Amino acid sequence: MWDGTSPDAKTSKTERGELQQAWASFAERSIGDFVPSSDVRGQHQWLANDLFISFQFHSNDEEHPEYELSAHAVRTANRLELAFREERERLSGFHPGGKLRVGLGALACESESCVDGLYYEAMKQAIVNAQVEGGAERLLRDSYFKELLTARSLYPVYQPIFSLKQGEVFGYEALTRLPVNNYFRGPMDLFRFAEESGGVYRLDRLARELAIDGCLRLGQGQKLFINVMAQIMEDPRFSPGRTISLLEEHHLSPHQVVFEITERSSIEDYPSVKKALQHYRSQGYRIAIDDVGAGYSSLQSIVELRPDYMKVDRSIIQNIHKDEVKEHILTTLQDVAGKIGAELIAEGIERKEELDKLLHMGIPFAQGYLLGRPAPFPA
Repeated sequence: MWDGTSPDAKTSKTERGELQQAWASFAERSIGDFVPSSDVRGQHQWLANDLFISFQFHSNDEEHPEYELSAHAVRTANRLELAFREERERLSGFHPGGKLRVGLGALACESESCVDGLYYEAMKQAIVNAQVEGGAERLLRDSYFKELLTARSLYPVYQPIFSLKQGEVFGYEALTRLPVNNYFRGPMDLFRFAEESGGVYRLDRLARELAIDGCLRLGQGQKLFINVMAQIMEDPRFSPGRTISLLEEHHLSPHQVVFEITERSSIEDYPSVKKALQHYRSQGYRIAIDDVGAGYSSLQSIVELRPDYMKVDRSIIQNIHKDEVKEHILTTLQDVAGKIGAELIAEGIERKEELDKLLHMGIPFAQGYLLGRPAPFPA
């Protein structure tokens, strides 16, 4: 429906009524544009000022094409909104305020007898979806997110972590990447959406499995760092059982795996996470805390979780060769690491001067573009 209540709608009540009538007339003429294909039959009806268009698909036991339908609905709505604005400007000489709101509801039907009941359920879904700003776009993102998980379209890349004492690769951090698309700007955006939509557990598990699948062969003593959200470890479904099976398939052991704890949101239950980590450590896994020094929460995690590795955030490492305060902070972190039996990994090294300073300070491990960019696992 055309929503004339948006902030840019500087029209009177009478003008809004005329605008609704104009939109209704335009929508009636444009209904055919919403039909996805010529072999799909569509029906429509008006309820008050809301126009509902329904389609019945026969999927032949295949998955309902919700993703394609969502994409079609959003593209069509955007095109019709522009066409309606242009028509009103041409006929009346003013730019209509407001916005076309579109929502989508999709439900599976097992038999002909369930059509009527599902139709009204889908209508309610569409209303709720349309009332949320960007609702249809969110549904489209959700459909693409599910497609990524089902097709396992994500893929891992690996960034080397160097031992500065030995001058050789100590391990690799597995990082998640996704195909070029129009819905997520990158991995951080994807994980943020997964948290908001309740799909973060499935995403985290898939990323973990793909990281192990893509790890061709670790050298003797090398480690594989796998990012795991701390909140996932609070979930009773998080079990290392499947991870161990994958490791065995790739001739790896838990002693070669480091769970790198990332905090995209604060840890709410430290006792539960500590209990989980104690269990994983007993099986041979090691623990790293990511982004140390980037905020208070990472320091609290060090105190509570006592990691085996502390990965120092780039905000401290950047230009450390000419910043005494950063040098003092890193020295303090060295002292903390020594007291709890952890080792430091400096992240985000991009300049030789930074690396030289870290070597001089005796930092044991380093990671960054200067030493190696994320890439497929080396043959």
